[in-house]
Amino acid sequence: MELDTYLERAGDRIDRLLDRYFGQPVGELNRAAAHLLLAGGKRLRPALMLLAADAVKRDTSDDLLPAALALELTHTFTLIHDDIMDRDTFRRGAPTVNNKWDEPTAILAGDVLNARAFSFLAGAIAPEAARLRAVGMLAMTCDELCLGQHLDMTFASRDDVTEDEYLEMVEKKTGALYAASAAIGAVLAGGNEPQIMVLHRFGLACGVAFQIQDDLIDLLALPGKTGKDRGSDIREGKATLLTILARDRGLDLFRFRHALSDAEIDEVIRLLEEHGVIDEAQRRARKIVGDASAHLQVLPDTEERRLLLALGEHFVSREA
Repeated sequence: MELDTYLERAGDRIDRLLDRYFGQPVGELNRAAAHLLLAGGKRLRPALMLLAADAVKRDTSDDLLPAALALELTHTFTLIHDDIMDRDTFRRGAPTVNNKWDEPTAILAGDVLNARAFSFLAGAIAPEAARLRAVGMLAMTCDELCLGQHLDMTFASRDDVTEDEYLEMVEKKTGALYAASAAIGAVLAGGNEPQIMVLHRFGLACGVAFQIQDDLIDLLALPGKTGKDRGSDIREGKATLLTILARDRGLDLFRFRHALSDAEIDEVIRLLEEHGVIDEAQRRARKIVGDASAHLQVLPDTEERRLLLALGEHFVSREA
């Protein structure tokens, strides 16, 4: 099976569950909680969890679908709260929850999804000890997500963020949930400690690479391809690996902190390429994933392990 086929099938499985449990919400708060869930999404975190489980023990993922759904709920709860803090008005081609309703309702909608995530995780068909461990892992992950978001917020007022600080923030804000997705899949499937540890490390690497690639896509993607505001990170002076590498190589992007024309974005790209920044960011992302992927040899030699390796490559080569 090709990775694209696997991801499509995994996404369909999650979408069917979402429709079953959230497709006909009753009451205004439930409608707000379901709004962003039903607006679409790549479903990469639940797909990673299901794939990790089957890589440990084939054909276990059917029993673990509630746990996979829990990871999508957790991800969506963080998006709702991020939109509130950033005062964003659109996500996934739809009005944000805070825009369609109001901020207090959006806060509660995110809280509802967070609570239900733990309920679904506890409902996975797995030994009690494994479910208890998985619940603890998700709780610690939510703690890390909050720490990562707070770090990201503090960076907004600084021009001296280091690469180590950026990577710490990304590991917590983005990598932690991918790490938990892979590790929880391994735990619930009955994996041994080396398998759980390696899959946690692999998920963390995928999450960091995902964010680095997201930073690249923000700048390099063709207008209209991603639905994002091209060059927004540069315009806002956001601390990303690109801007940090550029600064460390003597390239000052401060003059581009305003509404950018296509010509100015092209100029930024030219400067970054000239200084080797884009190539270096891509190299770092590939190394992070490659180092983690090398340890997947502790898993059985199966199609699922091959798909995990392909998923790691996907995180550093995706264009949207």
